[in-house]
Amino acid sequence: MKLKKIATLFSVVALSATISANALAKESIALVISTLNNPFFVTMKDSAQKEADKLGYDLVVLDSMDNPAKELANMQDLTVKGTKLMLINPTDSDAVGNAVILANKANIPVITLDRVANKGEVVSHVASDNVLGGKLAGDYIARKTGADAKVIQLEGITGTSASRERGEGFKQAVAEHKMNVLASQPADFDRTKGLNVMQNLLTAHPAVQAVFAQNDEMALGAQRALQTAGRDDVLVVGFDGTADGIKAVKGGKLGATVAQRPDQIGIIGIQTADKVLKGEKIDKTIPVELELIVKD
Repeated sequence: MKLKKIATLFSVVALSATISANALAKESIALVISTLNNPFFVTMKDSAQKEADKLGYDLVVLDSMDNPAKELANMQDLTVKGTKLMLINPTDSDAVGNAVILANKANIPVITLDRVANKGEVVSHVASDNVLGGKLAGDYIARKTGADAKVIQLEGITGTSASRERGEGFKQAVAEHKMNVLASQPADFDRTKGLNVMQNLLTAHPAVQAVFAQNDEMALGAQRALQTAGRDDVLVVGFDGTADGIKAVKGGKLGATVAQRPDQIGIIGIQTADKVLKGEKIDKTIPVELELIVKD
């Protein structure tokens, strides 16, 4: 009986050792995400995790909490731990440069997601065409409100490529359709800030006809401010196509959202990492498709 128990114990130990060895055999790659306080980036992270599991990678996910200093600390930590490759969704396109250079010095390949890095070397950038998306939003506002529309823009985090590029696309539409921009102010991609900024701008510019918010979180905040003020005549267009944003469009609260595919950004990011680690050829920039979602 004792011999049987000992044999069973050895089997369990051997099985545990095998499992541990397999876990150690997995190559470790990292995803440094700007914030997990935004459903867009949560979707990106979840999709990346599933794809990493599917391809047999151990994915380490670190949250930078929208703080460039935390982002740099995350990257420093990963270089010490021997990560094979880093995917980073920057908090700020300028500030992230130091973190990318740190990885470069450690000979760790870097892939950027959604936002570019303005310094350092990256092997690939996976993102939507934000300029095109901003233009799509502006064109839609012009179609719905007519020429010379009085509009307000809620900008994202100053310094991010996503905010700059979406603003550039919207600027093109403004020029083409001769719209009148009453104000353009940052609300940091945040719903509460979107609400507060919109309240202030509505007081200053009551003649506003439409609002372009550079993400759905700010759009939803702006819509709440307008609703509270009894201004259901103002068209609000968001960007990202989050679940909450699409629900608001279908419910008639938002006019439209330019839908990104955060799930695809995450999946394609991991697939690109897999190709890099296998020595396969990849494109320097990998675009992810956009879609304008409206109620009709």
